[in-house]
Amino acid sequence: MEPSAFDELAFFQAVAESGARALLIGRRALVLLGLPVLTADYDFWLAIDDIGAFNAACAPFGLSPTRTPDAARQSGRYALENDEHVDVLVAGSVPTVDGTRVDFEVLWDRKTSLDLGPGVRVHVPAIRDLILTKQVASRPKDVEDIRLLRLLLDEGER
Repeated sequence: MEPSAFDELAFFQAVAESGARALLIGRRALVLLGLPVLTADYDFWLAIDDIGAFNAACAPFGLSPTRTPDAARQSGRYALENDEHVDVLVAGSVPTVDGTRVDFEVLWDRKTSLDLGPGVRVHVPAIRDLILTKQVASRPKDVEDIRLLRLLLDEGER
């Protein structure tokens, strides 16, 4: 099997043009913020009512959902896959490991938009909110990502 000719900028543009309220989270967001981390997939947090629009934007890239929209709403998560992998969180809120509630709508209101090229924009949580998303699982790589995000935050406050 040969890998697809996946065009990341076209993918981000399709998501932006879909009208879906989608926040890029996870390590790909850190990469776009200029942090030195590696990742092989994409992670989005999506408004629960925008699953259809998001899936339609991903379909031209051969990305197929692992769950129906109703099943995704029930579980709060699903993925889109081919030789690329997109994890999608569709919960209205999630708790961090210390019990802090993280709400999609709050993060959406405080989001940052990154311009990646003409007509290509991706939305990411504000840095403090991105740190909160990393505290949901708080795996060893998340702890390192939090350290890097805090350095970026400190740098921006100087």
